[in-house]
Amino acid sequence: MSIIEQQRLKEKYYGDAIRYINNAKDCLKKAQKEGMYYQDQKYVRMACGTAYSGMLVALDGFLQLKDIKPKGKERKSIEYYQEHIAMLDRKMLQTLNAAYHVLHLSGYYDGITSVPVVKTGFDEACKIIQKIKPDVN
Repeated sequence: MSIIEQQRLKEKYYGDAIRYINNAKDCLKKAQKEGMYYQDQKYVRMACGTAYSGMLVALDGFLQLKDIKPKGKERKSIEYYQEHIAMLDRKMLQTLNAAYHVLHLSGYYDGITSVPVVKTGFDEACKIIQKIKPDVN
């Protein structure tokens, strides 16, 4: 893959991932923060699910840059991402696992409303998204 193709791929996936994160932040505003907790669990769940999806978009771009693609019509699971990221970047794997547990499991499924916990999940997802940030000319 040429450098120009890599740059275009980064721009596409990074732009999509940032759009997801921005939408997730908008959802969190609707959750109405009061002290250390959000008041509306529904919006926190939506925000966490959206942020997690944005992170997966970034991971898809990252893996594609490394020429790793799912076989056929294989559905990608968290294990798919963990397996491939583990081979490429162990630190990124830790970030992925943290974001998965906070955003997907605690935030989306369990509906945790703790502001610091949700913020940590968003921060971890953003670290992964930054891995595919396009080069500035």
